Amino acid sequence: MNYQSALVTGASKGIGLAISRKLRSLGLEVYGLARDGSALARLADEIGIRPVVADLEKMDATLETLAGIEVDVLVNNAGLITAVKPIHEMSAADISRMISVNLTAPLLLMRHVLPGMIARGRGHIFNMTTTAADYTLAGTGPYGGAKAGLSRAGQVARFDLAGTGVRITEISPGRVETDIYLESFGGDKARLKDSMYSRHRAVQPEDVADALAAALQMPAHADLSIIEIVPTDQAFGGHVFPVASE
Repeated sequence: MNYQSALVTGASKGIGLAISRKLRSLGLEVYGLARDGSALARLADEIGIRPVVADLEKMDATLETLAGIEVDVLVNNAGLITAVKPIHEMSAADISRMISVNLTAPLLLMRHVLPGMIARGRGHIFNMTTTAADYTLAGTGPYGGAKAGLSRAGQVARFDLAGTGVRITEISPGRVETDIYLESFGGDKARLKDSMYSRHRAVQPEDVADALAAALQMPAHADLSIIEIVPTDQAFGGHVFPVASE
């Protein structure tokens, strides 16, 4: 594996934290980006990441913070779900924030790191999407739509980057036990755990990190382009036919 450094967004908790630990265990220098500076400082002391305190909803400032940082691996992990409800019941701010963090920010980060990767003839971009981008999950319109856009953008980028030595992998998780839904649950961790995780065997963040590491360590001529990692007990599909009102 000819990679030396990585940038991981959403690095302070959940999947991003697990990925940061995994990449450090593989010997990579890791720039961990998140809003929580104190959590990043603890992680710097624990495993030696380089903290990048930034807010993906403020991309001009974020890109200024990242100026001069060259990385071989970009992990577009950070995600945001502000509400789970029909789109006509969401606020405009909810929709805008989900599009900004889940689609706009990853694309701008790709634009930021790709010139250096292409110049060096190596690089690997990981885009964290979701099964909500491919399957109908009620109340996830803006989130699923943004992640579907990221999925399509990654597929087009693979075409555009063919022959450059830069690989792109999309990781599409199903239900993973994290706090991504916490804001939509009003910050109630107990209710979130009871509703989504206590009665179901969810994928763990470390499982996603292991999948990423497997793709990262493939030989240079091979790219695991799409990985869907879901709980063994979770399946998708089916139809709903509401009764027509008279």
